[in-house]
Amino acid sequence: MLGATTDPLDRALRDWLTHLDVERGLSRHTLAAYQRDVSRYVARLNALGITDPAHVTSAHVSDHLAALRTGDEDHPPLAASSSARALIAVRAFHRFLAIEGDLSADPAKPIVPPRAALRLPKAIPLDQVEALLDAAAVGDTPAALRDRAVLEVLYGAGARVSEVVTLDVDDLDRDGEILRLRGKGEKERIVPLGSYAAVALDAYRTRARPALAVQGRGTPALFLNQRGGRLTRQGIWGLLKAAADRAGLGEAISPHTLRHSFATHLLEGGADVRIVQELLGHASVTTTQIYTKVTIAQLREVYAGSHPRAR
Repeated sequence: MLGATTDPLDRALRDWLTHLDVERGLSRHTLAAYQRDVSRYVARLNALGITDPAHVTSAHVSDHLAALRTGDEDHPPLAASSSARALIAVRAFHRFLAIEGDLSADPAKPIVPPRAALRLPKAIPLDQVEALLDAAAVGDTPAALRDRAVLEVLYGAGARVSEVVTLDVDDLDRDGEILRLRGKGEKERIVPLGSYAAVALDAYRTRARPALAVQGRGTPALFLNQRGGRLTRQGIWGLLKAAADRAGLGEAISPHTLRHSFATHLLEGGADVRIVQELLGHASVTTTQIYTKVTIAQLREVYAGSHPRAR
């Protein structure tokens, strides 16, 4: 990996990479990423005249992180996520040296990786959701009835695409108003269905699914493809894209867009965040609370444009 050297810092890097390769058995891709990140760090230290890991201070590590964020003539600035990854590699390097007894203290331990900017969930307005759902039901074919039902479930139940593709016929109650979803970690939750989703599912089950099922060999799957097999994630992405194109929604729409819109519209309508948490299947309410930031942002926008003392 690295040539022979007499510098203690370079030898330490070589020993660490050997440890990761031989003892930890990391993949070639991961090993290359670690080598790239820490080699850049060691080169910066060498440029400062530091050739011994015992002479590295927390300020050196902090300065390196700042340099990653600002960039230089040979390297563009790194985003928070990329610089955090690089710092994690540097911290792992120093932790190894501390464990091996090469350092009396770990200079990288106090340095905290930068947090990536908060990405608020993307939601679309109700009129765009309705346009998307209407665009899915073009004609009265089995595929059109299925596509409408799939999108109604994604939005009406706040379901993940992985939860929709694993739905079986028995996961829908006899009246078609209650749905059992299997989320992350195979955790099950029960969600109610609104009238629009219930009607769309009833039309699909009675008029479309039988026609699709005869093309296959029999499956408990609720949503079927044209060959009578279980509809896949790729199939749902395809039908969603087709509907979005027909609806004239130029921005990228994903199955998760409908889930985000489900949560956002519930909170805008006054739903308690813990109820939304249960409906989404979040293990922690903290995960759900990110949606409240969307509605707060919208409230601020309305306030700024409406209140006479806001400007």
